Order: sequence, then C-alpha cells, then structure tokens
Amino acid sequence: MNDHRNTIDQTGTAQHRTPRRIGRTALAVAAVAGLGLVWAGTAEAASPSAAKATPTCSAAALKATFGQQLAGGMNHQGVVVRLRNLSGKTCALRGYPGLGLENSAHKAIKTHTHWGSTWYAKDPGKKTLVLKDGQSAEAVVAWTHANTGTSGAVHASYLEITPPAATQHKTLAFPNWVDHADLSVTALAKHINVTP
Repeated sequence: MNDHRNTIDQTGTAQHRTPRRIGRTALAVAAVAGLGLVWAGTAEAASPSAAKATPTCSAAALKATFGQQLAGGMNHQGVVVRLRNLSGKTCALRGYPGLGLENSAHKAIKTHTHWGSTWYAKDPGKKTLVLKDGQSAEAVVAWTHANTGTSGAVHASYLEITPPAATQHKTLAFPNWVDHADLSVTALAKHINVTP
C-alpha cells in the first residue's frame, strides 16, 4: 500500500511539474529571443552614429608650426602652436597637446608640462574641434627664463608636440632656455586670444 501511494505521489508530482518545466523553458527561450531582438535593434541604432563619428587627427595628418611669438616682463616667454589638418579628410582634436623638450642631438630632456591658463592666455578648456582639410587648431605654450644659463635652466633645441590621443609627435626647432624644463600649455582651440 505504501509502495503504491509513493508511486502515485511521485507520478502525480511529475505530472504537475511537466507543464511548469515546459512553461519555464518557453519563457527562457522567449526571453533570449527578446534580448536578441533588443541587441539587434541597439546594434542597428548604433551603426549610423558610429559611421558618422569623426576620426581623431593623427600626428601624420597634421602639420605643426609656430605662430605668434610672445614676450613680456618678469622673464616670461611664449609662442602660439598651430596644428593644421592636411590629411585631405575631416578629423577631430580634443584636449591638450603633449609637449617635450629635446637637446641639439634630439635627445629627450625631462620636461614638466602644466595644462591650463598661461601667462598669455586663459585656458579655453577641452572642446572637440572638428577640422576640415586645411583648418587649424592652436594652443599657447609659455615658460620662463630667469637668467639664461643659470642653475635650473635647460637649453632646448627642439620642441616635441604630440596631438591629443596620438602616440607620435611633431618636432619643431626651439632654441630656448627654459627654467627647470617647465612648460605651460592651454587646451587646443580654433583661436585663442593672447596678451602679447
């Protein structure tokens, strides 16, 4: 009798569980299918904006030049640096250029670069600049030279300029004494008003 009851109870339980298992399986399949549709919809929605995204300007796409030379009291000196897009395509820049000093043998000099406002210009802050072919962005570089050749002053021959998000740099002739190899630079902008 007990054996019979156990068999009936187990069979009854199994019968009640079968529809639940089928129901759970069906729900799981529906959920996965739903996620697939959501993912596919997200991918489709992301594609057009991804295709329209402007690529970052590489160092190879840019020509670096010096613009206005800046001088002033209290041993301050500076220069406007321009990065011109010559890639033939539109590209974007955002942020601060990396700077480094080199000696006459192109050996890197340990350089300290400070981002923000300089003696000559207020920092415009980080903004995405979309540059069509031929357009430029500029930043203001500033430094001091208390007494040429004194202790702590470094004589540089070249300036390395690394565009934001780039791994390569441009090099320009830069025959200057720089106190403690300290440079200040603003963020890049289409144009920066300077105080000469």
